[in-house]
Formats: sequence, structure tokens, C-alpha cells
Amino acid sequence: MFVTYHIVMVSISAILTIILAVRWRKRFDVNLALIFVMVGLSNIGYLLYNLSTTLEEALEANKIIYAGGCFLPMLVFFLIIRLCRFKIKQWMKAVMVAISMVMYAGVLTTGINSVFYKEIKYAVIDGVYILFKEYTPFHTCFSVMLMLYFGAGIAILIYTLTRKKSVSAKLVGLLMIPFLQCVAGFWISKYEPVGLELMPFLYNASLVVYLIIVHKIGMYDIVDTGIDSLMEEGDTGFISLDKRLRYLGSNGTAERILPDIKRVNIDTCIKDYRLFEDNLIKWVAEFDEAERSGRKKDQFTCSDPAGEHHYYVNVSNLYDGRKKCGYQFFFVDNTKEFNYNIRLEKEVKEKTAHIVEMHNTLIMGMATMVESRDNSTGGHIKRTSHLVRILVEKIMKDREGVFDLSEEFCADLIKAAPMHDLGKIAVDDDILRKPGKFEPWEFEEMKKHAAEGARIVHEILKDTDDEKFHEIAENVAHFHHERWDGSGYPKGLKGEEIPIEARIMAIADVYDALVSKRVYKERMSFEKADSIIMEGMGRHFDKNLEPYYVASRREFEEYYSELEKEYDEVSEGAGEYAGHTK
Repeated sequence: MFVTYHIVMVSISAILTIILAVRWRKRFDVNLALIFVMVGLSNIGYLLYNLSTTLEEALEANKIIYAGGCFLPMLVFFLIIRLCRFKIKQWMKAVMVAISMVMYAGVLTTGINSVFYKEIKYAVIDGVYILFKEYTPFHTCFSVMLMLYFGAGIAILIYTLTRKKSVSAKLVGLLMIPFLQCVAGFWISKYEPVGLELMPFLYNASLVVYLIIVHKIGMYDIVDTGIDSLMEEGDTGFISLDKRLRYLGSNGTAERILPDIKRVNIDTCIKDYRLFEDNLIKWVAEFDEAERSGRKKDQFTCSDPAGEHHYYVNVSNLYDGRKKCGYQFFFVDNTKEFNYNIRLEKEVKEKTAHIVEMHNTLIMGMATMVESRDNSTGGHIKRTSHLVRILVEKIMKDREGVFDLSEEFCADLIKAAPMHDLGKIAVDDDILRKPGKFEPWEFEEMKKHAAEGARIVHEILKDTDDEKFHEIAENVAHFHHERWDGSGYPKGLKGEEIPIEARIMAIADVYDALVSKRVYKERMSFEKADSIIMEGMGRHFDKNLEPYYVASRREFEEYYSELEKEYDEVSEGAGEYAGHTK
């Protein structure tokens, strides 16, 4: 009868342990698992004790039973400390483990010496084999150890229940039940009928309570429940690497985002795969660099292969306890936000382009208005802008030249070229519209247009967000009459003191003046104009610009030839119209 009872108790403890294994999570306290193992071991000891037929068999079974008696109180106490969020020093835990081991070492000497028991007798009562033991002071220490664990555990539970708001009262109540059951069993065992041990039953009842606690812990552990929820949503991915960038694992969502990760074997370094140079390897490098420099760089972006979904990628250190052991990549779907930003950016670009177009039209209108006051330079701004464009294109094609101009700079220079003579708006009409050469004093007045142009451009563009364009436009207006040898105006700048944009503008400005008809001169031949420009290289113009001018010369001539042809056709048409109306 009693053997059947103990077989049932062992079976129940085994089933409860299997249930724990199924419900286990990595963040659970390891003491929980050890409690289940120790209970199962003690129950096996009780079964073997009831099956024993000799003193030696009974003593060996008793040693197994005491494995639970020596270590279970300590394990339960450690679990209470953890769940009630108390902290004790590591050395204190080590002392407790050492005491329990010393106690169990005394138990193991049973039958060899009289450390734990003074005397042991073995008898059969009503068909049940019973040990009669005479205890030593060492056994008394064992009893004191049990009472200290029980007392300390109950004190912590009561303190937590009354003082700590951050711990569930239900959880504390559940933790008290196994404690009280074991205390009751300890005292009841002194008076229980021969052969009927209640401790296996109480142990199993405690395991049932601990399984309920396991369920509660799973609910209260917001880290695990949060991660599980994110994992189940299907739009959050994880990839883990160790410090040497060896692959530790990922979830299905991450594998959909970066399909190549499925080709990597666990514990293989991702540096062996060039597939990850533009994502994982790059992200780790930038994350480490930011950490070393004290900056924060932990968020990146990526898209799935189809480009249908877009993700924020948060990179963080992977920890083993408090030790950094690798990297964690956390992918969060931001497709809606990304698409919204794309639409917003498109709208902003469209509105900005419209504003820029209006701005450029206004500038061109002002330049044309200024030019209309000058009898001698009709079409000058249009022609010089075209020449600047040709020169800039030649410079851009020469990637090995001395000038390293960005596409943005060149675009800004072409846009700024029409503004180079805006300062003429401040020149008196009598001088600006004079049908002949200037007197010296008149030329001095005319020279003021450069500085005045810079001032006007500054005022027009001072509130623009495009600071680069502002600077280029102001320099073009201010310094396009400076000369390489320092003999120009208004500042007398020399060499590379003159901004490159003004040096380029100078060639276009002079060339147009030479080959265009003015009220005080006829058009100059292309050959003569070319001779003057080439002679000016190194004196008037930057010698480094000579190869680009030479490369542009044929296009310059074709452009002006086409303009002259159009002018002749217009003049001929006007003449025919005048003859017809006579």
C-alpha cells in the first residue's frame, strides 16, 4: 500500500517537472528548476526507503531523502529573494551553498561514523521497515539551518507584502504557501503514522503552487512578454552576432528582410560573406565608432528585397549578464512613415522647385531690366551665361585637372552668371547709355558697378537657405573684373585670391565684349578675339583655365555664328517688311 503511494508521488513529481520544462523561459530563475529536480529526487528517496529490506538499503535511501532536506530550503530562499527583488552579496550566497554542502557531507557519513547520528537501529513494524536514529549536535545544526531559512523567508515575504508596491501581492501570497506547507510537514512528520510520509505529498503540492507562480512570472516579466508580443506581430525582426561577428541566430521576420542571412551557418563569421558589407558589417562598424567617440549612432534604415517594406534598424550591445558579448539588430517596420516622408519630400521638392523657378525668373528679370538701360550690351547676360555653361562643362569632364568642382557648384555658377552686372542699376544713365568711349572719370564711375552689384546680390539673397549659391553669386558680381596679375578692380585681387567662379566669369565676359558689336565698335573677328584671350592667359586670366578655354573655343565660335545668322535673317525680314509697306 505505502509503496503504491510513493510510486504515485514519484510519478506526479515527474509529470510536474515535465510541465515546467514545457513552460520554461530563458529568463526564469534557475532555482525553480533545481527545486523541481530536488523534489523528484527526494520522492525517489522515499520510494526506495519503503522498498528497502536491509539496513544498508535504508541508509542509502535516507541519504537521497536528505539531499532535498539540505538543499531545498536554500533554493526556495534564493527564489524568494529573486522574486521579491531583494539583493544579497554573492559571497553570502556562496556561504549558504557551502553550509548546505557541509550538512549534506555529514549526512553522507551515515553508517560510516557518528557525525550525523550517534546510533541507528533498524526494525520491522507492521510489515514496514523503520530506522530508529539517535541525533548528534551536528544534526541539531541541520535543524537550526532549516529554521533560519524558514524564518528569514517568511520575514522577507511579509516585508514585501506590506512595503513593496513593485511586487505582486498575489505572487507573494503564492510564495508563502510552499513555505508554510514545508514547515507544517516538518512538524507533522514527528507524529505521522508509521510508514505514511506526508512530505512527498506536500512536496508535490508545493510544485503545483510553483507552476502557478511560473505562469504569474511569465505575465509579470514585461521584457519577455513584450518581446514575445513583438515576435508574434510578424513585422519585427531580430539578428544576433557575437563580438567576433559570428552568427548566433535570427527570427523569420529578419530572414524575410535579409534573405541572405539564411545562407549563414550558426557560429560562422559574417565577414566571410560579402553579402553583408553594406548592412550588418557596416552598421556594426559605425555603431562601434560612435561608441568610441561618445556619440550615439544606433539607428539605421533598410528595405526588404522587393522594396515594399522599409525598416528602422536599431543596433545595441548583446549582454550575457552584465558582460557585453555581441550585437543585437532589431528591425522595426516603418513603411507607413517612410511612404509618408517620401510623399512629403516630393511635395516639398515640388514647392521648392516652384519657388526657385520664381526666384530665378525674378533675378533674370532684374538682370534684363538693368541690361535694357545699357545701349551697348544687348543680350550680354544671355550670351555670357551660355559661355559659362560651356566652360564649366569642359572643366567637369576633366576629372584629373587642377579644378575639383562639384556638380552643385557648377549648377550654381551657371545660375549666378546673369547676376554679374546687376550693379549697373546704380550707374547714372548719362554714363551707362553714352554712345562712345568713357572719359577717365566716367570709367571710374562705371567701375563702381562691381561692388554695388555685390551689395545688391547680398541684399536679394541674404534670407535664402542656399548659402553656397549666395556666396557664388556675390563673388561673381563682385570680382568678375579682377585680373590674375592684380591689375583689376574693385579690390585689386591677385591670383588665387580671386574666387574661381569670378575667374571663369571673366573669360566669358571679355570674350563676349570682344566678339559683340557695341555702339563704339564693330564686332571683332574670332581669330583676333582668340589672340587677345590667349595673350591674356597668366596676366588677365587664370593660366590654369587655358586648356578649358581652348577646348571650348570651337563651341564659342559656333554659338556666335548661329546668333549672327539669326540676326541677319531678322534684319532681312525687317527690311522686306519695310519695303512692302512703302
